[in-house]
Amino acid sequence: MENLNDGYFFSPSKGNLTIMGVIEELLNYIQEKPERFYDVIVGCDSCSGEEPHFPVVIVVLRKGEGGRFFLKKIKYPSKKFYNFRQRILEEVLLSCELALSLREKLKERQKDFPLNYQFRYIHADVGGNGATKDMIKEVTGLIRGNGFEPKIKPESFAASVVADRFT
Repeated sequence: MENLNDGYFFSPSKGNLTIMGVIEELLNYIQEKPERFYDVIVGCDSCSGEEPHFPVVIVVLRKGEGGRFFLKKIKYPSKKFYNFRQRILEEVLLSCELALSLREKLKERQKDFPLNYQFRYIHADVGGNGATKDMIKEVTGLIRGNGFEPKIKPESFAASVVADRFT
């Protein structure tokens, strides 16, 4: 599997960026209008099949004015996922891994200047309707255990809308 910190993330407005390029773009976006408030969110989705890919996204929202996103597709050439439960857990694990790494890199990078943002949510592609309803406690516990607040459907747009477009 490709490491989340290696390779490139795709930005519709900036093309392919390394993780440090993503952080620079994210911080530049926040600095454009520092008086506004921002949310940084991570989410992931997957496609079905024995060898799915996992589009994991970083979303930065400027409250009331839209936002930007950065996407990376993770593939497992030799790992099989035989049921949706394994895939959902992998989505959440990838989201947590990226969020933890990103939070650390953002803290380090912005030591010299305070920014008006929060990074507390991970969006999971689970909800009260459908096959994933039995996984809500497990998924939200995993997210909380990593120090973030979970959002599930219908509030989990980073996973269920943004990442879903790239499955």
